Parts: sequence; structure tokens; C-alpha cells
Amino acid sequence: MTEQTWELLPQPFIETLTKILPVARRDSVLQTFTVDKPVTFRANTLKIQTNELEQQLHKQNILFQKVAWYPDAFILDKHVKKEVLVESDLHKEGLLYIQSLSSMIPSLILDPKPDELICDLTAAPGSKTTQLAMMMQNTGKIVANDISRARMYKLKANLTTQGVTNTELSFIPGQALWKRYPEYFDKTLVDVPCTLEGRFSTLDPKTYEGWTPKKVKILSRLQQFLLRSAISLTKPGGTIIYSTCTFQPEENEGVVDWLLKKAGKSVSVEEIAVSVGDSQPGITTWNKKTFDPQLKKTMRVLPSETMEGFYVAKLKKLESSLPF
Repeated sequence: MTEQTWELLPQPFIETLTKILPVARRDSVLQTFTVDKPVTFRANTLKIQTNELEQQLHKQNILFQKVAWYPDAFILDKHVKKEVLVESDLHKEGLLYIQSLSSMIPSLILDPKPDELICDLTAAPGSKTTQLAMMMQNTGKIVANDISRARMYKLKANLTTQGVTNTELSFIPGQALWKRYPEYFDKTLVDVPCTLEGRFSTLDPKTYEGWTPKKVKILSRLQQFLLRSAISLTKPGGTIIYSTCTFQPEENEGVVDWLLKKAGKSVSVEEIAVSVGDSQPGITTWNKKTFDPQLKKTMRVLPSETMEGFYVAKLKKLESSLPF
């Protein structure tokens, strides 16, 4: 592939990456938008142990590689067609779940424990919800919320196939869910709707043809109120994970900075201990704006041949903040 290929991406998007990335990384990262990423998946340990799944994959001649930073995750060999995995009994019976590697990261950082109360604020179609339930060993309670009925049908089907029994469904606008569950949850995951830049691919122009700077501004406003609701949903002492699959600081550091200004001393940014390969700290300045120094503790996952771009912030609620 030539350099010209990634230049098909929206020019303002390329300019953003140019400002965010180290100069030495710019071209190699942009090049990742020109290649097909492999199919990735994880074992569903509610139904099968990871080593047993490995044995079953070997028996069915489904070639794979393991993921160093997540023992339950796999990369399908490039010589194996996705249909082989999708049509296997392992997939149909819910012994595995097909999910991008980057999408697995927020749940790992949230680190839900058995018997905890967890909120997945924008849950459908359920990739992270099923992962959370697996990590909790089907104990405690998850409230999986979304406003898209169509996507929630998919979530419900995924929960059934994966054998999840600790999850309740909710159909309330995420901005208002805190009114039903004020400071109720031990931990909250808010993986917000975003401009999906991490999924851009020059091989499929539809992934970026609807992208505009205006959409960034519209979504950043929604993201602010979803994060604010997530804070209000969470008990003092609890953890909140904010994540997107986009690069724009207005949707990432800018949203967290806005929240910190609103919340005052009731919320802090925590260090992220999970190592996921190629990442860089959050930025603290953007377009003449200066963000809270704590933003350095957030993480931007850089896209690679196997992973999509992602952004994650880990927040801790230090004291009650209803309302703020």
C-alpha cells in the first residue's frame, strides 16, 4: 500500500492525528487504516475454561494466536476465514465471543468482582456486558442500559447465548438513568457513542464517509452528560470507566476535563495499571486549551495491525456529589 491510500481519510481527521501522535509514529499509525484487521475473540468462561477452548479449536483445525496481555483472548489466524469460526458449534453455543481486542480493554480496567453492582450505561449490543458478567462469574447484578430497542434485541440474544443470568435490561436515556439509581452502583462503565474513528478503514469508505467536525461537537455534548450521569450513578469510593473508540480530544480528554471542572474534588483520575501494548498517555493541551494535569493518567490505545484505536479514562468517586 502506498502513502496515498491513507490520504483518502478525511483531511481534518488526519490533521488531528498529526497533532496527537509523535512525529516518528505518524505514518506507521496511519498505515494501519489501510489493512484488514484480523478476527479476534475471547473464551466465555461461564461455559468453558480457556484451555479447554484451545483444545477444541485445535481439534477443529481452527488456527489462532494467543494475546499476551489478556489470557482469555485469541486472534484468528489470517488463513482461516471468519465464516469457519462463526459457523462452528463453539460460536453457536456461546463458548466464545467475537469481539475486537480494543473493545475488551474497558472491562479489564473496570475490573468487576463477584457480587458487585455494575452499571453498563450504554450497553447494546452487549460485548462488554457479557464480558463483565463472565468476569463476575454470573454473580452480583449488572444493569445494562440502552435506548435503542433494535440493538437491545441483539443484546438480549447475546446474553442468552453466552449464558448470562445476572443482568437486568433498562431502556432509559443514559443521561437520566442516575435519577432511578442515585449512587447505587459499585462500578459504572460508560462506553459512549462516538465518531468511531478507531474503526476507519480505507478498504471500506462507508466507515468514514459520514464523519464531520460538526458530528464531533454534537457527540461531545452528549458524552459530557452521559459521563456526568455515570458519576451520579456510582457510590462514593466507586470506579467509573469512560471509553471511546475515537481520537478526537473533544470526545476524550475534553469530556473528562469538563467533568472534573463540574465535579470539583469529588472525582479524581486514577492510574491505569492494565498494559495493553501500544498506547500513550492522554494529552493536557489542545487547540490552545489546557486540560487538568490528571489527564496524563488516561490512556489512548494506538491502532495497530491487530487493534483499533481506543481511549480510556479511569475515574474514582471520592465523595457524594448529588446533584452537581
